[in-house]
Amino acid sequence: MRSLCGLILALGLLSPSLSRAAADSTAVAPAPRDPNLPAGEENAKDALNTSPRHGEMVDVPMAGGPAIQTWISYPERKDKAGVVLVIHEVFGLSDWVRGVADQLAREGFIAVVPDLISGMGPGGGGTDSVASRDDVVKLVRALTPDETKKRLDTVRAWAVALPAASGKYATIGFCWGGGRSFEYAATDPAPKASVVYYGTSPDSLTLTRVKAPVIGFYGGDDERVDATIEPAQKQLKKLSKSYEPHVFDGAGHGFLRAQSQRSGANLKATQQAWPMTIAFLKKRLE
Repeated sequence: MRSLCGLILALGLLSPSLSRAAADSTAVAPAPRDPNLPAGEENAKDALNTSPRHGEMVDVPMAGGPAIQTWISYPERKDKAGVVLVIHEVFGLSDWVRGVADQLAREGFIAVVPDLISGMGPGGGGTDSVASRDDVVKLVRALTPDETKKRLDTVRAWAVALPAASGKYATIGFCWGGGRSFEYAATDPAPKASVVYYGTSPDSLTLTRVKAPVIGFYGGDDERVDATIEPAQKQLKKLSKSYEPHVFDGAGHGFLRAQSQRSGANLKATQQAWPMTIAFLKKRLE
């Protein structure tokens, strides 16, 4: 026997809007966000707005240049914390990467995200002053290696000297920033660890200078980046350097941000990669 609602719908006695509402009532609700993972791009702003942790934008002075606008997220703990220097994607200081910083703070780290195009936008602004994402991409790509390192060094030195910081630091980067995080494993003073999310590996000379242990996370359907994994792995193995790459089948480039894409493969990659990230950082910063 038909339900009363079904009979009414069949007879056309409900308005189109009410018919749609009745049909929608049977739809499966989307799964709630896992609080143990960073939010995907579409949920990042809401996650930030509801976070119990303290986050703020600060201006970090830089010698011979503009102040570096930097987002900092603080953990809730009674002792000093390790610093994680977060290096943004080619999309600049977005809500999403600020959400990643907040997630790192949830795990007990002080997370700092410098806006590496500070002073390069209209009126001397940063990412927020730029009209479109495409224009942000152009500015990020215009950064020279020397200028990028100078800005990262400035924020790193400021962050590790914070009263709440332990003095230890690590780096994590995504896409364009993933490549910079790998390069930073060769800097002085070396980080305790470098985390690379789908960033290309450095040139052979930089690889010979790598000091920090590196862990990398890559989408299986990201051949442009993945082609750089094996050469780096071979060279670092010869040098007895620690490099641990993980490739996730079916996931694409940017999977940690685009978790809802690729029919669940990006989310599955996130679910596997993020716990390994936290374990890797805690082992070296705590």
